[in-house]
Amino acid sequence: MVDTGSHDEVDRIVAAWQRERPDLDVGPLEVLSRVSRLARHLDLARRGAFARHDLETWEFDVLAALRRAGAPYRLSPGALLTQTLVTSGTMTNRIDRLEGKGLVGRQPSPDDRRGVLVQLTDAGLRRVDAAFADLLASEHTLLADLPDPDRAALASLLRTILTPFDTPH
Repeated sequence: MVDTGSHDEVDRIVAAWQRERPDLDVGPLEVLSRVSRLARHLDLARRGAFARHDLETWEFDVLAALRRAGAPYRLSPGALLTQTLVTSGTMTNRIDRLEGKGLVGRQPSPDDRRGVLVQLTDAGLRRVDAAFADLLASEHTLLADLPDPDRAALASLLRTILTPFDTPH
């Protein structure tokens, strides 16, 4: 453990496990327990940012996928499934609920008579843009004490860990 002069809850947990189970290498806790704890704080910050715009996390996920698609901000339900990692039935329910709130609409696919496309409405576009700006403000605050070079290094290290999970087998 590198001593930076400050200690967090993970340091206390690691020290206790080292004391109680000196036979085990508890090194992974140094990184992964911090990632887990940070994920909880990030989740709370995200929920707060979305709630300020009357959105649930899943609603933002669907709206954001449509927004990232670029104008005219529409995707097939299948493409939404791929981006949000939910089942077909769950996606249908989510589209129905977002449509009920006036944030998305369905339209026939010009390429497939039987297919539909889900498209952001003007209200959905305004809502997702405002929520995203609020989210970024929250996330900048979370990273405020980390200098830019350290952010870049951390992003690179996390990418190394995550890439095998995000690569199709």
